[in-house]
Amino acid sequence: MTDHREVRASDHDRDRVAEVLRVAVSEGRISLEELNERVDRTYAARTLGELDDVVADLPGPGLLSEPLPSPRTAPLPVPAGGDTLQLHTVSGRVTQVGRWSVPPYLSAKAGRWGKVKIDFTQADCPHREVLLDIEITSWFGDIVVVVPRGWVVRDEEVVRRWMGAVFNRPPVPLAPDGVTVRLTGYIQTGDVWVRYRRDTT
Repeated sequence: MTDHREVRASDHDRDRVAEVLRVAVSEGRISLEELNERVDRTYAARTLGELDDVVADLPGPGLLSEPLPSPRTAPLPVPAGGDTLQLHTVSGRVTQVGRWSVPPYLSAKAGRWGKVKIDFTQADCPHREVLLDIEITSWFGDIVVVVPRGWVVRDEEVVRRWMGAVFNRPPVPLAPDGVTVRLTGYIQTGDVWVRYRRDTT
């Protein structure tokens, strides 16, 4: 398996590091001169390892030896009598795609440079609502959720901390035979991307 530090960096990865640096200068952790020098290094970086080095001395979620605790005040309720699916990774890639049977409860976790993709477009889902608990504890974690048009993903229960973000714009309302995917959990930093796909069958 390829070391994540040797993986080629994308423009999106470089933009994230640049945002980390802007936060650092606003907090007084680095000077404007350091900001300019590090931004130059950021956009010249070719690999994820080179980007890691740019922010290695900056504290914050995903950059500490121990992650911050979950902000939940109560345990997450798991649907009774149902199976669960756990898609967890620290720095690798985990995917759930193609034909598969959707349980009522799923858990997705991504650490530093971790990528999780869950594609529901060809899945068999006997439930009207699915609970997807998410957790991203790094600047550079990503979770991608792909659903058919007519499904709706709700993200009101997701706790965003620092620069955590959910990108979710349902193009149409919930269809009569659609499924609601309810997101819970928290994002310290990193992104959740929700994509709606037309049925290709």
